[in-house]
Amino acid sequence: AYYVFFENSSSNPYLIRRIEELNKTASGNVEAKVVCFYRRRDISHSLIQLADKHASKCRGPEDLEEEKEEEKESPLEAELTDKQKHQLRHRELFLSRQYESLPATHIRGKCSVALLNETEAVLSYLDKEDTFFYSLVYDPTQKTLLADKGEIRVGPRFQADVPDMLQEGESDEWDQSKLEEKLWDPDCPLSSKQIDQFLVVARAVGTFARALDCSSSVRQPSLHTSAAAASRDITLFHAMDTLHRHGYDLSSALSVLVPSGGPVLCRDEMEEWSASEAAMFEEALEKYGKDFNDIRQDFLPWKSLTSIIEYYYMWKTTDRYVQQKRLKAAEAESKLKQVYIPTYNKPNPNQISVTNGKMATVNGAGPGAYHAAGGGRACESCYSMQSAQWYSWGPPNMQCRLCVSCWMYWKKYGGLKMPSRPRSRGHGPRQSSHMVPVRNSGSPKSSTKTKQAFLLQATRLTKLARHMCRDIIRLRRAARRPFVPINCGAIKAECKSSFNS
Repeated sequence: AYYVFFENSSSNPYLIRRIEELNKTASGNVEAKVVCFYRRRDISHSLIQLADKHASKCRGPEDLEEEKEEEKESPLEAELTDKQKHQLRHRELFLSRQYESLPATHIRGKCSVALLNETEAVLSYLDKEDTFFYSLVYDPTQKTLLADKGEIRVGPRFQADVPDMLQEGESDEWDQSKLEEKLWDPDCPLSSKQIDQFLVVARAVGTFARALDCSSSVRQPSLHTSAAAASRDITLFHAMDTLHRHGYDLSSALSVLVPSGGPVLCRDEMEEWSASEAAMFEEALEKYGKDFNDIRQDFLPWKSLTSIIEYYYMWKTTDRYVQQKRLKAAEAESKLKQVYIPTYNKPNPNQISVTNGKMATVNGAGPGAYHAAGGGRACESCYSMQSAQWYSWGPPNMQCRLCVSCWMYWKKYGGLKMPSRPRSRGHGPRQSSHMVPVRNSGSPKSSTKTKQAFLLQATRLTKLARHMCRDIIRLRRAARRPFVPINCGAIKAECKSSFNS
């Protein structure tokens, strides 16, 4: 499987998709049929809470106590910092069974997506670039989250309970019903030839039983198909079990094969399923793969899970499976294997260029004018004031920007490198440094809100000035106009006059 980044918007993060196949359209363009992955920012807050609750339930209290003891002896994983926890959320994805077709020219690079492995340290996902993980399946139509059935059952929760060894003279108090039962004795008195002859008789009885059974005669109208069905494992297992139960006495075992009511008919799942049920199973297998719970729920609810699994492994031994495999192989040969995608080097519309001593976006739109290097706002993520290239980020009226490193992080991981925190006094334009926008960087709806919340960074001197300066300027109302510069000279003059009086 190939996991890639797709770009559907110049300002939004990349889409993460798994390529299933590449197809050439009638116009000569190449489209990729892909499986969709969703980020935390793409699903609702209630489902995010459900996902976090599922992650916490994966480890019971007993497991946590055991892990604490293990950490004291040999710590496997250091305690995560707030920054690591913040960035780890950007690596979590949600698998879906939604398919879509996207132009191959929108591919921006390769990435890696893996099922969450509990035996692997979570920091390993941060150490690897462009690496993501998932453990839940998201249904965008039903708005639900389900655990992935491919979960690797490893760890202390899946270990067998081994009983203690019995000491000398200690009585055996085990439950005999839970012990294994011997079903065949390889040192039985019968020779291999005698056993083979008995199995031939068992097959003949099975063929005769199918001829007498009306439902079987309809499904296997010919002698050849009836004999083939009678030669399956279910008949041989019944014959060998009969021999073992009768102490490998051939005469006694033969009499049981044909009791007074007629010959014994043994049928497995291949015979119990009708042709329509088999067709529905193949359709479900094409859609869900080996997810037998979903196959049973959506296609074959009247069948037991055991029956579906048993039928699957029997179905893989049939000629129909071999034919389908050959057809898929032939289709795969005819499909595109690889497509050359040239390096994407077009300038991003959000890229900020320097013109006439001021910074503006490449396309002329966006956050408006930025002050030249040295006087512009700091990066919204790493708070750096220097970068080889800047990109406008967020709502246009916020005049926010990201450095080139944080911009690539935003595009790939859908968030900012650092957890959101109040900006210090030295960051941002001098005339509006007292106002700091408060946003939820992980929410896709943050850029569409018409109202924006602000946090006033007030020093003790500012608090004092707010109460003393009431005539010239009202600092209490300054938050309503965050981009209007404050006349600091007037404030100082009024404060000085107040102190002198």
